[in-house]
Amino acid sequence: MLNHQSILVTGGTGSFGKALVRRILRDYRPKRLVIFSRDEQKQFQMARELSPADHPSLRYFIGDVRDEKRLSRAMEGIDYVVHAAAMKHVPIAEYNPFECIRTNIGGAENVINAAIDRGVKRVIALSTDKAANPVNLYGATKLASDKCFVAANHLAASTGTRFSVVRYGNVMGSRGSVIEHFRKLVAEGATELPVTDRRMTRFWITLSHGVSFVLDRLGEMSGGEIFVPKIPTMGVADLARAIAPGCKIREIGIRPGEKLHEVLIPFDESRNTLEFSQHYTVFPPFKWWRVEDHMFDQGEEGARVGLNFQYRSNNSAWRLKADELRRLLAEEEANAHAEAA
Repeated sequence: MLNHQSILVTGGTGSFGKALVRRILRDYRPKRLVIFSRDEQKQFQMARELSPADHPSLRYFIGDVRDEKRLSRAMEGIDYVVHAAAMKHVPIAEYNPFECIRTNIGGAENVINAAIDRGVKRVIALSTDKAANPVNLYGATKLASDKCFVAANHLAASTGTRFSVVRYGNVMGSRGSVIEHFRKLVAEGATELPVTDRRMTRFWITLSHGVSFVLDRLGEMSGGEIFVPKIPTMGVADLARAIAPGCKIREIGIRPGEKLHEVLIPFDESRNTLEFSQHYTVFPPFKWWRVEDHMFDQGEEGARVGLNFQYRSNNSAWRLKADELRRLLAEEEANAHAEAA
C-alpha cells in the first residue's frame, strides 16, 4: 500500500511517530516519508538515528499543526497522513486549557483543511480512550478532534480525501508513561511506588501493536470510522506490583482530570458499532454511510454488538497478569532494539 507513496507523520518525533517511521522504512519502500514536528532538537536527534543519507526517502520538516500554511506546504504531493501530534498530558492540559485547545482542535482543523486542499488520499488520526465520555480537557479536545475528522468526510466531498480515527488506551513503551515512571523510581532505589487510587484500571497496548493497528486501518478505512482494537486491561496497583514486586504501594490521590476507569466504546456508541475478531469499528451515524456496505474488513464479516454493550477498563474479561505484562514489555524492548539495529 505504501510502496512508492508519499507519507507525512505529524508528531513524527514522538514515541509513536518514531516507531511508525521505523516500521514504514522496514516494511515498505516509500517515495517520501515526511517527519513533521515543531521540536528541532528532537528532529536533530532522530536524524542522527535515521539519517536521510541512509534512508533517501526521509524528509525532516519543522512545523506546528497550529500553522495551516506550514502544514499545507508540507503536504504538497503527499498521499497519506498519520496525525499523531497532540498535547496529551492530562494535568498540564487542565492548567493550560487554551494551549491544548489550539493544538488538539485547531490543529485538527488545520490538518483537515490542508489535506483536502492538497488532495491527500487518506488521513488517519490517533485518538485516546479519554475521548470517550470525557471528564478532562484533554479528553474533551480529542473528542472534538475525532468529531472533526469524521465530519471532514463531508467537507472533502468529491475530492476523494478520506478521514478516519484510531482510538486506543495507554501505550507500553511510550515516553512519559506510568510504566517508564515506575521503572525510573525503581532504578533510583525507591522502596514504594505512588499510585493515585488503588481501584484505578486502564487499557494497555504495546507500541508495536499500536503501529500495526494504525497501518492495517490505513489500508482498510473507507472514511468516517473510529477503529478500536481489542486490548487488555490492568489495575494500576497491579501494574506497580508486577514491575516492582518488593515495593510498597502509596496512594497519593487522583490528579486533576483523572478517571478511575477508562472507556473505549461508551453505551451510546454501541448502536453504531461492529465487532470483528481483533477490533471494533464505530461507524458514523450519517445517512450517507451505509453499514451494510462495510460489514466486511479484511475478508471478515462484522457483527453488531448488543445495545447494552460498553467497552470499559473495569469490566473487560481480558485482564493482564503480572507475568504476561512482563513478557509483553520484554518483547517490546526486543522489537525496539531490532528495529533500531
